[in-house]
Amino acid sequence: METTDKEILRGGQFLVKETQCEDVFTPEDFSEEQQMMKESVKEFIDREVWPHKPRFEKKDYAFTEEIMTKAAELGFLGISVPEAYGGLGMGFVSTMLTCDYISGATGSLATAFGAHTGIGTMPITLYGTEEQKQKYVPKLASGEWFGSYCLTEPGAGSDANSGKTKAVLSEDGKHYLISGQKMWISNAGFCRLMIVFARIEDDKNITGFIVEYDPENPNGITLGDEEHKLGIHSSSTRQVFFSETKVPVENMLSERGNGFKIAMNALNVGRIKLAAACLDAQRRVITEAVKYANERKQFKTPIAQFGAIKGKIAQMATAAYVGESACYRAAKNIEDRISIREAQGNSHQEAELKGVEEYAIECSILKVKISEDIQDCTDEGIQIFGGMGFSADTPMEAAWRDARISRIYEGTNEINRMLAVGMLIKKAMKGHVDLLGPAMKVADELMGIPSFDTPDYSELFSEEKEMIAKLKKAFLMVAGSAVQKFGPQLEEHQQLLMAAADILIEIYMAESAILRTEKNAKRFGEESQEIQIAMAKLNLFNAVEKINTKGKEGIASFAEGDEQRMMLMGLKRFTKYANLPNVVGLRNKIAEKVTAENSYCF
Repeated sequence: METTDKEILRGGQFLVKETQCEDVFTPEDFSEEQQMMKESVKEFIDREVWPHKPRFEKKDYAFTEEIMTKAAELGFLGISVPEAYGGLGMGFVSTMLTCDYISGATGSLATAFGAHTGIGTMPITLYGTEEQKQKYVPKLASGEWFGSYCLTEPGAGSDANSGKTKAVLSEDGKHYLISGQKMWISNAGFCRLMIVFARIEDDKNITGFIVEYDPENPNGITLGDEEHKLGIHSSSTRQVFFSETKVPVENMLSERGNGFKIAMNALNVGRIKLAAACLDAQRRVITEAVKYANERKQFKTPIAQFGAIKGKIAQMATAAYVGESACYRAAKNIEDRISIREAQGNSHQEAELKGVEEYAIECSILKVKISEDIQDCTDEGIQIFGGMGFSADTPMEAAWRDARISRIYEGTNEINRMLAVGMLIKKAMKGHVDLLGPAMKVADELMGIPSFDTPDYSELFSEEKEMIAKLKKAFLMVAGSAVQKFGPQLEEHQQLLMAAADILIEIYMAESAILRTEKNAKRFGEESQEIQIAMAKLNLFNAVEKINTKGKEGIASFAEGDEQRMMLMGLKRFTKYANLPNVVGLRNKIAEKVTAENSYCF
């Protein structure tokens, strides 16, 4: 299909416009080149990483560096880097795919890879001058140097712009002298290049700098000891101290005061990549859990045959399938938006920046949902293993600990929930997403008499797609009324924003799974997608239940009397099934397929 501007929804528009299944990209659409890339990354991880998992738990930082060097030799560190700077110059979907399959075996490698290829390299490719890119990016793409990203400080975490690190211009005007303290710096122990954020004089916003680090000639840079962490044991994480570190003025990244913008845009890409980095971890945990459940017998029966275990396996597999569906849908939207901007004459830098920024809402949605899904998945993995799951001798214990960081870095899930709704409202104010019109229609609908016609649900997903449309109305009702009531003060009502965000998240994820499955059922036949159809339906049921709960919570927080009663009646109407699915039957069908295949098989 030729890509035109009209066919691609803008970021956030999924809420107010219907997407046709033919217009979404799915993992079943991978090109031959992408399939080959996926297989080569998987083969690398299965050969070099998976058999050596215990080494990562023993804080073998040198081993992580060794694996990163091997990944570099195969070109994996330069997937998204333009060919002009020594990379492979592949599209955004291929970048996501590599991040997905390289990250599943251990969080230590996932973090090292993500920090280097994302926030360690990307700020230079997106914001650097031509000289900066020519000088540094080839070294990063080839793995000759590893990168790190120095933003967080003891007093500046979520409020990243409040950092105290200073950059003072030298008397001869040739250098900035950087002094300050950074913490939680991934790859600090083996990096040769740091993206450092510091404040010049009393500027409102911080500024970014490219800082070289040579352990033989530290230039005022001191590293703290390796942090003792709950998980990601072999990811090098240290404090970094700067004492009048001399940085040439030409190493300022972008313009003075542009650091906060660089940091935020780097995080947008980091968020969707982090979501991708949790996918193969889920697949591997499910596979290990199912293998164990098939082997472990109690009461002379494999525990995989017990209903309680089936329920867990089904939910784990469903979450992984839904996460894949949403991740690759958004990745292709970003890739297409980049192509459109390049066709309009934007530079690759500008096109990529704006392409990702356009879908910042979706990036936050994916980061929150999939980081929580991997935590749930590993938690249930431990439960399926029972007492053995609590033992460090099985893979579940390390997977559970590694998963925990995902809800914190790249912006905490609480911050990302509020960002998702906040950014959507800002887009509405700018006229990029028409929320007001649809919200007013929903308000009118609440005043009207509901239709009692019996709809025709004979087509695949006809009721489910109608339900998605109703769930969007539920969001517009709650969020629209909240905006009306609180206006700009809405951001002070964090619990209400988080409830609205949960509704938004569930809608995007559920719609993505249904569209992927519908597309595949049309081209491969419904029979071939029987289990995927079950997963899409099971996930939608879970989404409806959560939206019902979060909707009530939100409404009760700001509406009273007749207004509250009317909105609760609306919520009931918008979350009501005509034909309630047999949830237990769906779970059993999914679990039986996964246990028969003895792995995550979709």
